[in-house]
Amino acid sequence: LTQLAAEPEAARRRLGPGAFSFNVAGGRCEACAGEGSETIEMQFLADVVLVCPTCRGARFKPEVLEVRHRDKSVGDLLGLTVSDALAFFAREPMIVRALGPLLKLGLGYLTLDRESSTLSGGEAQRVKIVRHLGSALTDVTYVFDEPSTGLHPADVQRLNELLLRLRGSGNTVLVVEHHPQVIRVADHVIDIGPD
Repeated sequence: LTQLAAEPEAARRRLGPGAFSFNVAGGRCEACAGEGSETIEMQFLADVVLVCPTCRGARFKPEVLEVRHRDKSVGDLLGLTVSDALAFFAREPMIVRALGPLLKLGLGYLTLDRESSTLSGGEAQRVKIVRHLGSALTDVTYVFDEPSTGLHPADVQRLNELLLRLRGSGNTVLVVEHHPQVIRVADHVIDIGPD
C-alpha cells in the first residue's frame, strides 16, 4: 500500500495508503464496501452472490485503480499469488519477510486478496502460524488441529521447522495431528483412543 501511495499519480490525486485498502472507506467501491460482490439473501434458498455492478468486481474506485506501481494497479497487485508477489517485491525486505514463510509452508498459490473465510482449515492454521512467528509474544500456548492437512511431504518438514521455531521462542505448542512426520518431532506424544 505504501508503494502505491508513494507514486506521483497518487500524490496528484491526494490518495494516501488507506485509499489502497478495500477495508477502509475512501478508495474502495462503496457500493459493495470493497467486497467486489453483493449478496442477495434468499429466504428458503441459498444466498445468491452477484458481481458488484458498480466496480465489476474490482473492489476499488476507478481513480484508485489508475495509480500504478511498476505498471501494476492495486487490483493487479492483490491478484498476485504469494509466489508471484515475492518475485515482484524481491527488493522489498518487509514484504519478503512477511510473505516468505507463507511460501515455505506451501501456501505460495494463495492470492493476496484471498478472503480468510475461504481458506481450508489447514491453510488457515498455517497462516496463523506465520502471523505468530513474527510477533514478540512468549509464554503463549498455541493449539493447532491437523495443520499438515493438504501439504506435500516436503512442505510438512517446513511446517515442522516453523512449529519448532514457535516452541523455541518460549511458547507451548499443542498439535492434534495424525501425520507421522509431525508426530516424530514432538517432545511428547499423547495417544488417545483405539489405533
